[in-house]
Amino acid sequence: MKLADDCFVHDKDRLRHTDALEILRERMHTIADIETVSLDIANGRILAKDIIAPRNIPAFDNSAVDGYAFAHSDFEPTGGFFPLTARIAAGDTGEIELPAFSSARIFTGARMPKGADTIAMQEDCETHEQDGTRFIAIPAGLKRGANCRLAGEDVATGDIVAKPGIGLRPQDLAAIASTGANKIEVYKPLQVGLLSSGNEILRPGEEFRQGKVYDANHFMLRGLLDNSNTTLIDLGVCPDNADQVNSLLQKAASKFDIIISSGGASKGEEDYFVDALSTLGKCHLWQLAVKPGRPMSFGQIGTTLVFTLPGNPVAAFVCFLLYVRPCLESLSGGKWKTPQRYQIPAGFSHNSKPDRREFLRGFIEQDEAGKSILMKFDRDGSGLITGLRKSSGLIEIPEETTTINRGDLVDFIPFTEMGIS
Repeated sequence: MKLADDCFVHDKDRLRHTDALEILRERMHTIADIETVSLDIANGRILAKDIIAPRNIPAFDNSAVDGYAFAHSDFEPTGGFFPLTARIAAGDTGEIELPAFSSARIFTGARMPKGADTIAMQEDCETHEQDGTRFIAIPAGLKRGANCRLAGEDVATGDIVAKPGIGLRPQDLAAIASTGANKIEVYKPLQVGLLSSGNEILRPGEEFRQGKVYDANHFMLRGLLDNSNTTLIDLGVCPDNADQVNSLLQKAASKFDIIISSGGASKGEEDYFVDALSTLGKCHLWQLAVKPGRPMSFGQIGTTLVFTLPGNPVAAFVCFLLYVRPCLESLSGGKWKTPQRYQIPAGFSHNSKPDRREFLRGFIEQDEAGKSILMKFDRDGSGLITGLRKSSGLIEIPEETTTINRGDLVDFIPFTEMGIS
């Protein structure tokens, strides 16, 4: 189901950070279709249908170690001395019934014999032979059920192993594989067109000329999109020309679910994307009360969503992580994710303007006492890619906070909370 083109209407000229997130969170829903894929290519995909356990996992009581199985009721507090009457290896399918006051040699993963409920580890036991019969001496102190994995201990029949909306991780694939499923239903990747804007933009490999800059944003955003359920198409570099901007957006809107651009989001004489959105569809405006990222805009052309990011790399990076990434998760069938904040004492001082949310580039260091403190990159320019490289997350300064002093607790959002390892 596509998004309606009038569901983002608001009455504010400049949205606060939390207001913008709330509007997006409430109105985004899944637009991706569903497909069936084999489990071996499902890593990172978003699950579309419940995975239900058809049987207990484990399916039978089994041994957690190499050792000796016996009935705890036959075991004396001071230890036990049992004849060995069976040998059971992992994969043996027959059911063995263990006579009373006897034991079975058993290996990790092997099915427990009927009548046994406890296992002694082989390294804790001694073996003896008398009159052609082997015996095992089991030391005192073992509790009933020791080293035994019970049927259904991990998952019971009918349990939901995995629910729709999760991005499948290796551990999720292991859980699904343990049910025997080899094909699962996932959401198809969204088709995303990525473009850069500006007469000054050169792609790496082109000859440098004064007045030009190389397109760092394309490769940064491409890398960020690698962690999303999307198929990316490079739309190249669009010059600062109203007709060309209109033409490119109109064509792209007929082919893609989402268009993401960087540059041209302001309202200067050479910025045309906001006007193009308003002409071809609707600009659900963003003039955000945030730093960096104020000129970010968002809109629709028909049912195609258009995110126009600032041209400065830091601002584009921050806006993508804060606003675009959770939207992509939701549109792709995933759940809207709010990154975890961690309060850490500041190792710096900082002054902010009121009535805007500020995001500084930060990293954690140890003070002289060995305690963790939060440091910020020493320069705040939104064109300084070095600040992104040296940082491990974002320091969040609320609108009402104008002064940060050393030792104040401040919110830190690690990049790992936003999908960057």
